[in-house]
Amino acid sequence: MNTMSKKITVNAAAIGEASPLAGKELEEERAGASSMEAARAEAGGRQPQGYAPGNASKEAARAEAGGRQPQGYAPGNASIGLELRLFSAGYCLHPECLTLRGGTLRAVPFPAGFALISHPQHGLILYDTGYSSRFLEETNRFPARLYRMVTPVTFSERDSAIEQLNRMGISAKDIGYVVLSHFHADHTAGLRDFPYARLLYKREAYEAVKHLGPLASVKAAHLPGLLPDDLEGRSLYIEESASCKLPASFPFAEGYDLFGDGSLIAVDIPGHAAGQIGLFLGTSSGAYFLCADAVWSSRAYRERRLPHPAARMIMPDYGKYKDTFERLCRLHRQFPHIRIVPSHCSEALVRQSEEDEA
Repeated sequence: MNTMSKKITVNAAAIGEASPLAGKELEEERAGASSMEAARAEAGGRQPQGYAPGNASKEAARAEAGGRQPQGYAPGNASIGLELRLFSAGYCLHPECLTLRGGTLRAVPFPAGFALISHPQHGLILYDTGYSSRFLEETNRFPARLYRMVTPVTFSERDSAIEQLNRMGISAKDIGYVVLSHFHADHTAGLRDFPYARLLYKREAYEAVKHLGPLASVKAAHLPGLLPDDLEGRSLYIEESASCKLPASFPFAEGYDLFGDGSLIAVDIPGHAAGQIGLFLGTSSGAYFLCADAVWSSRAYRERRLPHPAARMIMPDYGKYKDTFERLCRLHRQFPHIRIVPSHCSEALVRQSEEDEA
């Protein structure tokens, strides 16, 4: 059952009543508008918004040969007719200065974002799951309780991904796939609520946490008890998806075409966590990059401000993190039409709302 509405909705109940996100909605045109845009663009001699590799390969080849990027380029075939809704399932508090160099010492909320994507052939797909009550259960005991002490979490059952979807008329059986950006607990806590979904993630991401002991798991922000018992049996490894070359001047050289139709292009964004992936997609309202935890805030890539050096303690590879960070800054600078959505940035959701309402 596909009950996706005509809107992209930002659900921010989990951020609290004082959140600037409360009540924000993004109006989105129905699928089909992209084909009209493509026709108008072609008539005007420009590239349609949401252009993806394969849609206009001759134009892309000419552009690359001339050392320039096809106008409006973005991985993700907007003509497929995807729909997107953005949510948050709980939030944690953390001093801003740790996630943004020069930030305030004040603890600020970081929503645990997740996305619902509707595909006309493959049905409903989740990108991550946010927090669930199982996170609180798993962190009741030491050493896992250290996780909750470092990042205090605010969550109610009403905020869970499954409860929010149920209120939309969507059941667990309706979710065909869950794409996991990485295995940190604030992204995996709701997995057990979707027992019928196939799970897409990088093998590298799972192997990095699979054999960790209790203390090492906490240091890696991973809680093994959140994972379904049949996880491996339902898994599809992203590395086994068809790879696709992206234009030479694009910040990311290669991606994974998850369904083979250009609709969802995953790219490697390592450093914050082993095997972390971001997701490019296009809808009739524009191009998006769901960048997980490549940055914690939009200010980071916009102002080119790395986290505080202390944040290196929780990163398995700071060198790779810096490389990913620089690629994200380039993406913002060279492809400003692509809307970058960090999983924990409330500002990104507000900005997206305001842009779509304009």
